[in-house]
Order: sequence, then C-alpha cells, then structure tokens
Amino acid sequence: MDRVALRGLKARGHHGVFPREREEGQTFIVDLVLGLDTRPAAATDDLSMTVHYGVVAEEVVEVVKGEPVDLIETLAERIAQQCLKHEGVQEVEVVVHKPDAPITVPFDDVTITITRSRA
Repeated sequence: MDRVALRGLKARGHHGVFPREREEGQTFIVDLVLGLDTRPAAATDDLSMTVHYGVVAEEVVEVVKGEPVDLIETLAERIAQQCLKHEGVQEVEVVVHKPDAPITVPFDDVTITITRSRA
C-alpha cells in the first residue's frame, strides 16, 4: 500500500475536559498518513484516481474546529472516520498533538496515535 502524508495541519479547537479548554480553545496539530493504491493515478496522471489531499486537509481542519469533545482520542477517531470516507483510502494513521495541554510540569507535546482501516 502506498502512503500520502500530511504533516502539521493546525486548527484551533475547543476540546478538553476542563472548562477553560472549552471556553478559550487551543491549537491542535494533526499528522495524517493515508494508505491507498496510487498506481491508477500514476498510470493515468488523473487526480480523480487518487485522494485529493487538499480536500482531506480542509475536512480535517473542520473536524478540529467543529463540535468539542472531551478526549483527543475521540477527536482522532472522528478525524480517522472522515479520512476513510474517501473511496481510495484504505487505511489512515492519525496523530493528534495537543501542545498546550493543561499539564503542571514542563513538557513538549502530548499526542495520541491511532490507525484505522476499512477492514
């Protein structure tokens, strides 16, 4: 299976379990790896034969900006399900970064990584 990767998609969302997170929001960063067969697109040089990663990026940003959830696990699942709506995408790896998580000790990042497939 071939891979199309999008790294560093950024959007402001209001996800989290604390009232401050819901009220003020924060930046979330998303990395995606889409698994699909790109041979038909390569053979025909036809965008309709592959996934339009610009469209996927816009959809993922809308999910992040959309309905708030408590957990980044839930957010990652919603993003994965959105990506799998694209016909050619057979598998997706989603990494959601929450660099401004409300943690009381110094840290660089908090992430959740999930992999989902059609099967």
